[in-house]
Amino acid sequence: MSENIFYTKAAKYWANVPATIAGVLGGYEHISDIDIKGSKAFLNDILALKNAPGTKLALDCGAGIGRIAQNLLIPLFDEVDLVEQEERFLSAAEKRIGETNKRLGSLYNVGLQNFTPQKKYDVIWCQWVLGHLNDFDLIAFLERCKKALNTNGVIIVKENITSSEEIEYDDEDSSVARPYKLMQLIFQEAQLDVIKEDVQDGFPEDIYKVYSFALIPNELEKRTFVLTI
Repeated sequence: MSENIFYTKAAKYWANVPATIAGVLGGYEHISDIDIKGSKAFLNDILALKNAPGTKLALDCGAGIGRIAQNLLIPLFDEVDLVEQEERFLSAAEKRIGETNKRLGSLYNVGLQNFTPQKKYDVIWCQWVLGHLNDFDLIAFLERCKKALNTNGVIIVKENITSSEEIEYDDEDSSVARPYKLMQLIFQEAQLDVIKEDVQDGFPEDIYKVYSFALIPNELEKRTFVLTI
């Protein structure tokens, strides 16, 4: 499949998805609270590290209707920016979070394959969206994010991981689920080191395992990351 078709099919799919939690989670809205609880625990561990990232500015990538921004990031960060290619979702996110909420920062209406961060972020959160990038664009995107990290900044990736050693393609929404080893290779190509990883528990058995990875630029591997709890 050509790159243009891959991205065009995904855009068409999301253009017809309701701007609701049920819509963006593909009918699995019942896992939202479990997901947020797991993400909070993971993020709190990162924020408890020695030389932890700050809590001034976060970026929610593939922000959808603001589910993660509202329930996870805004309570912890002074300001949160959102990037999302579906304009309807961004509008819904703004209403959901509150247009006058002072913690809601800039809204970027663009696909991640074409997005370059313009600020320095303490945490860049990427969840259930990187499967919409091909491998080349994913590596390039992570490299751009790496350059946009503030001092002690961290990229957090939370994504579906296949149980096989193969990439699995979803023709309906034009996305891929990658195997664990390929994700590790992509992180290596982007010159990122994994400082923490975890598997989300409490999800139904009929869906992919969901891994969380905390990533830092590998030129900073000499930094000491120690849990203080």
